[in-house]
Amino acid sequence: MSSSRRAPAPPISGKNCDEPVLDYKDVDNLRRFLTVHGQILSRKRTGYCAQCQKALKQAVKRARHLSLLPFVG
Repeated sequence: MSSSRRAPAPPISGKNCDEPVLDYKDVDNLRRFLTVHGQILSRKRTGYCAQCQKALKQAVKRARHLSLLPFVG
């Protein structure tokens, strides 16, 4: 019985996430971590550790608050 699971997508951030440059004013860089609908990608897809993913979340929320990025929904 063969399983039809897809191969995991490569992480966006690269091999390691040491000191990611996440600035809420850099909208083009933040858009790489959003889906078409404006949702933040998961840690599995971004390749970030928990601390870096929280920094990404905070940067996206700040950009949304300043109307640089759209809100979800």
